[in-house]
Amino acid sequence: MITEEIISKFKEHPTPFYYYDLDTLHSVCETVRTESEKRGFRIHYAVKANFNPRILRTIASYGFGADCVSYNEIESAVNAGFSPENVVFAGVGKTDRDIEKALDMGILCFNCESVAEMEVIDSIAGRKGKTATIALRINPYIEAHTHKYITTAIPESKFGINTWELDEVIDHLASLKNLDLKGIHFHIGSQITKMSVFKSLCSRINELQDWFSSHNINLEIINVGGGLGIDYSEPDKPAKFEEYFSLLNEFVRLRPGQRLHIEPGRSIVGQCGSLISRVLFIKKGSNTTFAIIDAGMTDLIRPALYQAVHKIENLTSDGIKGRYDVVGPVCESADTFAKLIELPETRRGDLIAIRSAGAYGESMASRYNLRDLPGSLFQDEL
Repeated sequence: MITEEIISKFKEHPTPFYYYDLDTLHSVCETVRTESEKRGFRIHYAVKANFNPRILRTIASYGFGADCVSYNEIESAVNAGFSPENVVFAGVGKTDRDIEKALDMGILCFNCESVAEMEVIDSIAGRKGKTATIALRINPYIEAHTHKYITTAIPESKFGINTWELDEVIDHLASLKNLDLKGIHFHIGSQITKMSVFKSLCSRINELQDWFSSHNINLEIINVGGGLGIDYSEPDKPAKFEEYFSLLNEFVRLRPGQRLHIEPGRSIVGQCGSLISRVLFIKKGSNTTFAIIDAGMTDLIRPALYQAVHKIENLTSDGIKGRYDVVGPVCESADTFAKLIELPETRRGDLIAIRSAGAYGESMASRYNLRDLPGSLFQDEL
Protein backbone atom coordinates (compact mmCIF):
# COMPACT_ATOMS: atom_id res chain seq x y z
CA MET A 1 0.00 0.00 0.00
CA ILE A 2 1.28 3.47 -0.91
CA THR A 3 0.68 5.83 2.03
CA GLU A 4 0.81 9.63 2.18
CA GLU A 5 4.15 9.39 4.00
CA ILE A 6 5.59 7.25 1.22
CA ILE A 7 4.25 9.66 -1.42
CA SER A 8 5.95 12.59 0.26
CA LYS A 9 9.26 10.73 0.06
CA PHE A 10 8.70 9.81 -3.60
CA LYS A 11 8.88 13.52 -4.40
CA GLU A 12 12.59 13.51 -3.54
CA HIS A 13 13.47 10.84 -6.12
CA PRO A 14 14.01 11.14 -9.87
CA THR A 15 11.45 9.28 -11.95
CA PRO A 16 10.64 6.85 -13.43
CA PHE A 17 11.43 4.11 -10.93
CA TYR A 18 9.98 0.86 -9.65
CA TYR A 19 8.81 0.97 -6.06
CA TYR A 20 8.76 -2.39 -4.28
CA ASP A 21 6.76 -3.03 -1.12
CA LEU A 22 8.68 -5.74 0.72
CA ASP A 23 5.88 -6.20 3.27
CA THR A 24 3.63 -7.32 0.42
CA LEU A 25 6.31 -9.62 -0.99
CA HIS A 26 7.01 -11.19 2.41
CA SER A 27 3.29 -11.72 3.01
CA VAL A 28 2.87 -13.47 -0.35
CA CYS A 29 5.97 -15.64 0.14
CA GLU A 30 4.79 -16.65 3.61
CA THR A 31 1.42 -17.69 2.19
CA VAL A 32 3.03 -19.65 -0.63
CA ARG A 33 5.40 -21.42 1.75
CA THR A 34 2.63 -22.31 4.21
CA GLU A 35 0.18 -23.53 1.57
CA SER A 36 2.80 -25.50 -0.37
CA GLU A 37 4.47 -27.12 2.66
CA LYS A 38 1.20 -28.43 4.07
CA ARG A 39 0.66 -30.28 0.77
CA GLY A 40 4.26 -31.30 0.11
CA PHE A 41 4.59 -29.20 -3.05
CA ARG A 42 7.95 -27.86 -4.24
CA ILE A 43 8.01 -24.24 -5.43
CA HIS A 44 10.32 -22.91 -8.16
CA TYR A 45 10.04 -19.14 -8.56
CA ALA A 46 9.96 -18.10 -12.25
CA VAL A 47 12.97 -15.77 -12.37
CA LYS A 48 11.92 -14.18 -15.66
CA ALA A 49 9.07 -12.39 -13.86
CA ASN A 50 11.48 -10.19 -11.91
CA PHE A 51 15.22 -10.73 -11.40
CA ASN A 52 15.97 -7.61 -9.35
CA PRO A 53 18.73 -8.91 -7.03
CA ARG A 54 16.98 -7.86 -3.85
CA ILE A 55 13.70 -9.42 -4.98
CA LEU A 56 15.59 -12.66 -5.70
CA ARG A 57 17.32 -12.63 -2.31
CA THR A 58 14.01 -12.12 -0.54
CA ILE A 59 12.29 -14.98 -2.36
CA ALA A 60 15.30 -17.30 -1.93
CA SER A 61 15.16 -16.75 1.84
CA TYR A 62 11.91 -18.74 1.92
CA GLY A 63 13.64 -21.88 0.67
CA PHE A 64 12.02 -21.89 -2.77
CA GLY A 65 13.71 -23.19 -5.88
CA ALA A 66 14.10 -21.31 -9.16
CA ASP A 67 12.65 -21.80 -12.63
CA CYS A 68 15.12 -20.38 -15.16
CA VAL A 69 15.18 -19.97 -18.94
CA SER A 70 18.84 -19.00 -19.45
CA TYR A 71 22.15 -19.63 -17.73
CA ASN A 72 22.31 -15.95 -16.80
CA GLU A 73 19.08 -16.45 -14.86
CA ILE A 74 20.53 -19.57 -13.21
CA GLU A 75 23.66 -17.69 -12.18
CA SER A 76 21.65 -14.73 -10.86
CA ALA A 77 19.40 -17.05 -8.87
CA VAL A 78 22.29 -19.00 -7.34
CA ASN A 79 24.15 -15.77 -6.50
CA ALA A 80 20.99 -14.59 -4.72
CA GLY A 81 20.85 -17.70 -2.55
CA PHE A 82 18.85 -20.28 -4.49
CA SER A 83 20.31 -23.77 -4.31
CA PRO A 84 21.47 -25.19 -7.68
CA GLU A 85 19.96 -28.53 -6.65
CA ASN A 86 16.56 -26.84 -6.67
CA VAL A 87 16.88 -25.11 -10.07
CA VAL A 88 14.93 -26.25 -13.13
CA PHE A 89 16.04 -25.08 -16.58
CA ALA A 90 13.29 -24.55 -19.15
CA GLY A 91 13.10 -22.81 -22.52
CA VAL A 92 12.84 -23.95 -26.13
CA GLY A 93 16.23 -22.58 -27.21
CA LYS A 94 18.92 -23.52 -24.70
CA THR A 95 22.35 -22.72 -26.13
CA ASP A 96 25.28 -25.14 -25.92
CA ARG A 97 27.00 -22.71 -23.53
CA ASP A 98 23.93 -22.57 -21.31
CA ILE A 99 23.65 -26.37 -21.23
CA GLU A 100 27.34 -26.83 -20.42
CA LYS A 101 27.29 -24.32 -17.59
CA ALA A 102 24.04 -25.67 -16.17
CA LEU A 103 25.54 -29.16 -16.10
CA ASP A 104 28.60 -27.82 -14.32
CA MET A 105 26.36 -26.02 -11.83
CA GLY A 106 24.63 -29.30 -10.91
CA ILE A 107 21.02 -28.16 -11.39
CA LEU A 108 18.03 -30.32 -10.52
CA CYS A 109 16.55 -30.81 -13.96
CA PHE A 110 16.39 -29.75 -17.62
CA ASN A 111 12.82 -29.36 -18.89
CA CYS A 112 13.21 -30.65 -22.45
CA GLU A 113 10.95 -29.40 -25.22
CA SER A 114 12.04 -31.41 -28.27
CA VAL A 115 13.91 -34.50 -29.41
CA ALA A 116 16.55 -32.25 -30.97
CA GLU A 117 17.18 -30.62 -27.60
CA MET A 118 17.43 -34.00 -25.88
CA GLU A 119 20.06 -35.12 -28.39
CA VAL A 120 22.18 -32.02 -27.82
CA ILE A 121 21.99 -32.27 -24.02
CA ASP A 122 22.91 -35.97 -24.25
CA SER A 123 25.92 -35.19 -26.46
CA ILE A 124 27.21 -32.40 -24.21
CA ALA A 125 26.64 -34.43 -21.04
CA GLY A 126 28.53 -37.34 -22.60
CA ARG A 127 31.49 -35.14 -23.46
CA LYS A 128 31.63 -33.95 -19.88
CA GLY A 129 31.20 -37.41 -18.39
CA LYS A 130 27.95 -36.40 -16.73
CA THR A 131 24.34 -37.58 -16.66
CA ALA A 132 21.68 -34.93 -17.20
CA THR A 133 18.41 -35.27 -15.33
CA ILE A 134 15.49 -34.30 -17.57
CA ALA A 135 11.74 -33.85 -17.54
CA LEU A 136 9.73 -33.89 -20.75
CA ARG A 137 7.67 -30.77 -21.33
CA ILE A 138 4.49 -32.07 -22.90
CA ASN A 139 1.96 -29.96 -24.77
CA PRO A 140 -1.43 -30.86 -23.23
CA TYR A 141 -3.52 -28.88 -25.78
CA ILE A 142 -5.45 -26.82 -23.25
CA GLU A 143 -6.89 -23.38 -23.98
CA ALA A 144 -5.61 -21.05 -21.27
CA HIS A 145 -8.13 -18.22 -21.93
CA THR A 146 -5.42 -15.58 -21.74
CA HIS A 147 -3.61 -13.32 -24.23
CA LYS A 148 -2.46 -15.15 -27.36
CA TYR A 149 1.18 -14.12 -26.78
CA ILE A 150 1.25 -15.93 -23.42
CA THR A 151 -0.78 -18.99 -24.41
CA THR A 152 1.64 -21.88 -24.78
CA ALA A 153 -0.32 -25.15 -24.95
CA ILE A 154 -2.05 -24.93 -28.31
CA PRO A 155 -1.47 -27.24 -31.31
CA GLU A 156 1.55 -26.35 -33.47
CA SER A 157 3.13 -24.40 -30.63
CA LYS A 158 6.89 -23.95 -30.41
CA PHE A 159 6.55 -25.08 -26.80
CA GLY A 160 6.56 -28.67 -25.62
CA ILE A 161 6.48 -32.17 -27.07
CA ASN A 162 3.28 -33.25 -28.80
CA THR A 163 1.42 -36.18 -27.28
CA TRP A 164 1.39 -37.96 -30.63
CA GLU A 165 5.22 -37.94 -30.54
CA LEU A 166 5.55 -39.64 -27.17
CA ASP A 167 6.01 -43.22 -28.40
CA GLU A 168 8.80 -42.10 -30.72
CA VAL A 169 10.36 -39.88 -28.06
CA ILE A 170 10.47 -42.65 -25.45
CA ASP A 171 11.90 -45.12 -27.96
CA HIS A 172 14.62 -42.63 -28.92
CA LEU A 173 15.35 -41.77 -25.31
CA ALA A 174 16.53 -45.34 -24.75
CA SER A 175 19.49 -44.61 -27.04
CA LEU A 176 20.49 -41.42 -25.20
CA LYS A 177 22.65 -42.93 -22.48
CA ASN A 178 23.58 -39.66 -20.78
CA LEU A 179 20.01 -38.64 -19.96
CA ASP A 180 17.97 -39.69 -16.94
CA LEU A 181 14.21 -39.17 -17.32
CA LYS A 182 12.80 -38.15 -13.95
CA GLY A 183 9.58 -36.34 -14.72
CA ILE A 184 7.09 -34.56 -16.91
CA HIS A 185 6.53 -30.82 -17.15
CA PHE A 186 3.69 -28.60 -18.34
CA HIS A 187 3.10 -24.88 -18.76
CA ILE A 188 -0.11 -23.83 -20.46
CA GLY A 189 0.16 -20.06 -20.29
CA SER A 190 0.38 -17.00 -18.07
CA GLN A 191 -2.08 -14.73 -16.23
CA ILE A 192 -4.69 -17.49 -15.95
CA THR A 193 -7.59 -16.51 -13.70
CA LYS A 194 -10.06 -19.31 -14.42
CA MET A 195 -9.52 -22.25 -12.07
CA SER A 196 -11.34 -24.49 -14.54
CA VAL A 197 -8.28 -24.22 -16.80
CA PHE A 198 -6.05 -25.72 -14.12
CA LYS A 199 -8.64 -28.43 -13.43
CA SER A 200 -8.47 -29.40 -17.11
CA LEU A 201 -4.70 -29.56 -16.83
CA CYS A 202 -5.00 -31.91 -13.83
CA SER A 203 -7.19 -34.27 -15.85
CA ARG A 204 -4.70 -34.27 -18.71
CA ILE A 205 -1.81 -34.95 -16.32
CA ASN A 206 -3.66 -37.95 -14.91
CA GLU A 207 -4.24 -39.34 -18.40
CA LEU A 208 -0.55 -38.96 -19.25
CA GLN A 209 0.47 -40.53 -15.95
CA ASP A 210 -1.55 -43.60 -16.98
CA TRP A 211 0.27 -43.63 -20.34
CA PHE A 212 3.70 -43.56 -18.70
CA SER A 213 2.69 -46.26 -16.21
CA SER A 214 1.52 -48.46 -19.08
CA HIS A 215 5.03 -48.13 -20.52
CA ASN A 216 6.63 -49.05 -17.17
CA ILE A 217 8.16 -45.59 -16.77
CA ASN A 218 8.36 -44.38 -13.18
CA LEU A 219 8.36 -40.62 -12.70
CA GLU A 220 9.40 -38.61 -9.65
CA ILE A 221 8.72 -35.05 -10.81
CA ILE A 222 5.25 -33.88 -11.84
CA ASN A 223 5.74 -30.22 -12.74
CA VAL A 224 2.54 -28.28 -13.49
CA GLY A 225 4.43 -25.10 -14.44
CA GLY A 226 3.05 -21.72 -13.52
CA GLY A 227 0.41 -19.36 -14.87
CA LEU A 228 -1.65 -18.34 -11.83
CA GLY A 229 -2.88 -14.81 -12.48
CA ILE A 230 -3.45 -11.75 -10.32
CA ASP A 231 -6.23 -9.17 -10.19
CA TYR A 232 -4.84 -6.08 -11.92
CA SER A 233 -7.91 -4.05 -10.90
CA GLU A 234 -7.17 -4.60 -7.20
CA PRO A 235 -3.43 -4.06 -6.62
CA ASP A 236 -3.58 -4.83 -2.90
CA LYS A 237 -5.30 -8.19 -3.40
CA PRO A 238 -3.07 -11.31 -3.46
CA ALA A 239 -3.46 -14.19 -5.90
CA LYS A 240 -5.75 -17.08 -4.97
CA PHE A 241 -3.01 -19.40 -3.74
CA GLU A 242 -5.09 -21.44 -1.33
CA GLU A 243 -7.77 -22.18 -3.93
CA TYR A 244 -5.12 -22.99 -6.55
CA PHE A 245 -3.06 -25.30 -4.34
CA SER A 246 -6.19 -27.02 -3.02
CA LEU A 247 -7.35 -27.72 -6.57
CA LEU A 248 -3.99 -29.22 -7.53
CA ASN A 249 -3.92 -31.29 -4.36
CA GLU A 250 -7.41 -32.63 -5.00
CA PHE A 251 -7.26 -33.37 -8.70
CA VAL A 252 -3.67 -34.39 -9.56
CA ARG A 253 -3.34 -38.09 -8.72
CA LEU A 254 0.25 -38.52 -7.57
CA ARG A 255 1.80 -41.97 -7.45
CA PRO A 256 4.07 -43.22 -4.64
CA GLY A 257 7.44 -41.47 -4.74
CA GLN A 258 6.18 -38.52 -6.77
CA ARG A 259 6.21 -34.84 -5.83
CA LEU A 260 4.31 -31.95 -7.38
CA HIS A 261 6.42 -29.00 -8.56
CA ILE A 262 4.98 -25.54 -9.32
CA GLU A 263 6.59 -22.52 -11.04
CA PRO A 264 4.82 -19.32 -9.92
CA GLY A 265 6.21 -15.97 -11.01
CA ARG A 266 3.67 -13.19 -11.57
CA SER A 267 1.53 -14.35 -8.63
CA ILE A 268 4.49 -13.93 -6.25
CA VAL A 269 5.89 -10.56 -7.35
CA GLY A 270 3.14 -8.87 -9.36
CA GLN A 271 1.40 -6.99 -6.57
CA CYS A 272 4.53 -5.83 -4.73
CA GLY A 273 5.69 -3.45 -7.46
CA SER A 274 4.49 -0.11 -8.83
CA LEU A 275 6.02 2.03 -11.58
CA ILE A 276 6.26 5.62 -10.33
CA SER A 277 6.34 8.41 -12.91
CA ARG A 278 5.93 12.19 -13.17
CA VAL A 279 3.64 14.07 -15.48
CA LEU A 280 5.67 16.06 -18.02
CA PHE A 281 2.89 17.83 -19.89
CA ILE A 282 -0.86 18.00 -20.25
CA LYS A 283 -1.84 18.20 -23.91
CA LYS A 284 -5.40 18.97 -24.94
CA GLY A 285 -6.82 17.73 -28.21
CA SER A 286 -10.28 18.36 -29.64
CA ASN A 287 -11.72 15.32 -27.86
CA THR A 288 -8.84 13.92 -25.79
CA THR A 289 -6.71 15.18 -22.95
CA PHE A 290 -3.30 13.55 -22.82
CA ALA A 291 -1.27 13.16 -19.64
CA ILE A 292 2.25 12.70 -20.98
CA ILE A 293 4.40 11.04 -18.31
CA ASP A 294 8.14 10.36 -18.13
CA ALA A 295 7.70 6.56 -17.99
CA GLY A 296 7.28 4.83 -21.31
CA MET A 297 6.86 1.45 -22.93
CA THR A 298 10.59 0.97 -22.44
CA ASP A 299 9.95 0.86 -18.70
CA LEU A 300 6.71 -1.17 -18.77
CA ILE A 301 5.93 -2.83 -22.08
CA ARG A 302 2.91 -4.90 -21.02
CA PRO A 303 0.22 -2.40 -22.13
CA ALA A 304 1.84 -1.98 -25.56
CA LEU A 305 2.66 -5.66 -26.06
CA TYR A 306 -0.31 -7.41 -24.46
CA GLN A 307 -2.90 -4.61 -24.31
CA ALA A 308 -2.64 -5.14 -20.55
CA VAL A 309 -4.66 -2.93 -18.20
CA HIS A 310 -3.03 -1.68 -15.00
CA LYS A 311 -4.69 0.44 -12.35
CA ILE A 312 -3.27 3.96 -12.62
CA GLU A 313 -3.39 6.45 -9.75
CA ASN A 314 -2.54 10.13 -9.45
CA LEU A 315 -0.79 10.20 -6.08
CA THR A 316 -0.61 13.97 -5.66
CA SER A 317 -3.96 15.37 -6.76
CA ASP A 318 -7.43 15.33 -5.23
CA GLY A 319 -8.95 17.67 -7.82
CA ILE A 320 -12.10 17.28 -9.89
CA LYS A 321 -12.03 14.08 -11.89
CA GLY A 322 -11.63 14.06 -15.64
CA ARG A 323 -10.81 11.66 -18.47
CA TYR A 324 -7.22 11.25 -19.67
CA ASP A 325 -5.15 9.21 -22.06
CA VAL A 326 -2.00 8.36 -20.12
CA VAL A 327 0.89 8.12 -22.56
CA GLY A 328 4.67 7.93 -22.52
CA PRO A 329 7.41 9.85 -24.38
CA VAL A 330 8.62 7.04 -26.67
CA CYS A 331 8.35 7.58 -30.43
CA GLU A 332 5.66 4.95 -30.92
CA SER A 333 1.89 5.36 -30.95
CA ALA A 334 1.75 2.11 -28.97
CA ASP A 335 3.42 3.91 -26.05
CA THR A 336 0.08 4.28 -24.29
CA PHE A 337 -0.70 3.06 -20.79
CA ALA A 338 -4.43 3.77 -20.75
CA LYS A 339 -7.14 5.54 -22.72
CA LEU A 340 -9.91 7.69 -21.31
CA ILE A 341 -9.34 6.69 -17.71
CA GLU A 342 -10.74 8.74 -14.87
CA LEU A 343 -8.16 10.62 -12.79
CA PRO A 344 -8.28 13.62 -10.47
CA GLU A 345 -7.35 16.85 -12.25
CA THR A 346 -3.81 16.14 -13.41
CA ARG A 347 -1.05 18.71 -13.79
CA ARG A 348 2.62 18.89 -14.72
CA GLY A 349 4.72 17.44 -11.90
CA ASP A 350 2.04 15.16 -10.45
CA LEU A 351 3.22 11.72 -9.41
CA ILE A 352 1.56 8.82 -11.19
CA ALA A 353 1.61 5.21 -9.95
CA ILE A 354 1.07 2.34 -12.37
CA ARG A 355 0.19 -0.47 -10.00
CA SER A 356 0.66 -4.26 -10.09
CA ALA A 357 3.89 -3.78 -12.05
CA GLY A 358 6.13 -6.11 -10.06
CA ALA A 359 6.06 -8.85 -12.71
CA TYR A 360 7.30 -8.47 -16.30
CA GLY A 361 7.98 -4.79 -15.72
CA GLU A 362 11.57 -4.12 -14.73
CA SER A 363 12.61 -7.48 -16.20
CA MET A 364 11.35 -6.52 -19.68
CA ALA A 365 12.66 -2.94 -19.70
CA SER A 366 14.74 -1.80 -22.66
CA ARG A 367 16.83 1.14 -23.81
CA TYR A 368 14.90 1.88 -27.00
CA ASN A 369 15.28 5.58 -27.90
CA LEU A 370 18.47 5.35 -25.78
CA ARG A 371 16.38 5.93 -22.69
CA ASP A 372 17.79 5.13 -19.28
CA LEU A 373 16.65 1.95 -17.62
CA PRO A 374 14.28 2.59 -14.70
CA GLY A 375 15.72 2.51 -11.21
CA SER A 376 14.29 0.66 -8.24
CA LEU A 377 13.42 1.77 -4.74
CA PHE A 378 12.41 -0.31 -1.73
CA GLN A 379 10.27 0.91 1.12
CA ASP A 380 13.07 0.65 3.68
CA GLU A 381 15.25 2.91 1.50
CA LEU A 382 12.86 5.87 1.80
